Amino acid sequence: MAARLDLGQPDFAARFEAVLDAKRESDVNVADSVSQIIGDVRSRGDAALLELTERFDRLKADKVAALAVTRDEIDHALSQLTPELKAALETAATRIRSFHEKQRPEGFEYTDDDGVALGMKFSPVDAAGLYVPGGKAAYPSSVLMNAIPAAVAGVERRVIVVPAPDGFVSPMVLAAAAIAGVTEIWKIGGAQAVAALAYGTQTIQPVDKIVGPGNAYVAAAKRQVYGKVGIDSIAGPSEILVVADRDNDPAWIAADLLSQAEHDEAAQAILITDDTDFADAVDRAVETTLSTLEREAVARQSWQDNGAIITIPTMEEMPPLADRIAAEHLELAVADPRKWADRIRHAGAVFLGRYTPEAIGDYVAGPNHVLPTARTSKFSSGLGVADFMKRTTMVECDAGSFGRIAPAGVELANAEGLGAHALSMTIRMNSRG
Repeated sequence: MAARLDLGQPDFAARFEAVLDAKRESDVNVADSVSQIIGDVRSRGDAALLELTERFDRLKADKVAALAVTRDEIDHALSQLTPELKAALETAATRIRSFHEKQRPEGFEYTDDDGVALGMKFSPVDAAGLYVPGGKAAYPSSVLMNAIPAAVAGVERRVIVVPAPDGFVSPMVLAAAAIAGVTEIWKIGGAQAVAALAYGTQTIQPVDKIVGPGNAYVAAAKRQVYGKVGIDSIAGPSEILVVADRDNDPAWIAADLLSQAEHDEAAQAILITDDTDFADAVDRAVETTLSTLEREAVARQSWQDNGAIITIPTMEEMPPLADRIAAEHLELAVADPRKWADRIRHAGAVFLGRYTPEAIGDYVAGPNHVLPTARTSKFSSGLGVADFMKRTTMVECDAGSFGRIAPAGVELANAEGLGAHALSMTIRMNSRG
C-alpha cells in the first residue's frame, strides 16, 4: 500500500520530506567500466565498436558499415505496421511537429541610443545523436519526441543509435524514425554508442549533441562525454503528481497514477486531494486496477515503495506542496485548473482538467514528453527545439558609437589589470579622426 499522509498529522513535515528524499535510483557504480569503454572507442574506433557490440549485444559484423540500418529494413518495418498503428504514429508526428514549430526562437537586431548595433541570432547544431533503448523495449513515441524537435530546429544530420540484441530492432522504432525523418540509424548501443557519437570512429562521424534515455551505462557515458558534446539531461525514474477533488471518478485517477507506476519499480505516483473519502476511494481503485494490468508486478512495486496519497484541508494548501514535489508530470483534475496552474511554478508539464490525463501527453497532445525528473523541474525544462540550437550575439560599432562607449570599457579593463584589453580600445580611440 502507498504511504498515507495528512497535512494535519504532527509528523507530516518529516514524512513528507521522506517521500521527497526517497532514494529511487540504484547505486550501480559503472563509471570506471564506462570510462574504459569510452577510452577504447576513442583509441581504436571501429575495431572497438565491433568487439563491444558483439560482446554486449551478441551482434557480429565484419565492419561497422554493416551495422547501419538499410532503406530496405526501414521499408520492411513500415510495411509491418497495421494501417491503424501507422495512422496513429503519423497523427502523433503531425501534432508534435506542429507544437514544436511554434517554439522556433526568433532573433533580434536593434541600434541603441549610443549608435551601437546589437543583435542575437539562433542557429542549429550541425548533427544530433538520438539514443533509443533497444531489446524488448519499444518506444516509438520517444523516437518522435527526440527526433522531431531536432528536425524542426534545422539540424541537418539526425542520427539514431539503438542496441540490437541478437540483431533485433523493433520495427515500430524503425518506422517511427522514418516518419520523423531521421537521416541515419546504427545498430549499436550502450556506452560504446555514446562514445562513437561523441568522438566519432573511422565510419561514424561525431555529433554535436546527444539526447535520449538509456540504462546506467548510457547515463554514465553521457555524463562523461559532456563537454565534448552537449547532452539533454540525465533522466531518472518517471513521476506523476495528480491533484484531484472529490468530483472525479476514483477509477480515472487510479489509472492516471498507475500510468506512471507501470514504467518502472522506481517510478513515483502521488495524489493530493482535499477529501479523505475520495482518497480512500482512489486507494481502493488502485488495488482493483492493479490486478488488470499486464505490468502489474512493476506497477504494484512502484506504488508500494514510492506511491503516496496526501490529504489536505483545502486546496489552498496544495500549491506549496506541489512546488516542493516539482513533479515531472502534474495533473490538475480540479475545478478551474488554470487558476491553480498559475499558482504553481515547478512542474515539467501540466495537464489541465479532468479530461487531460498525463498519458495523452505521452503520445499525441503535442508537447514533448522528455521532461525533467527528480525535482529538477525547479531549474530545468522539457526537451524542445531550443535544445538543438545555440545563440550567437552580434555587436557592430562605427567610430562614433565606439568612441561613446569605449572610455567605460577602458576604465574597467584597467581596473582588472588587463592592459591589452585597454590597449585594444585606446588604440582605436586615439586614431579616430
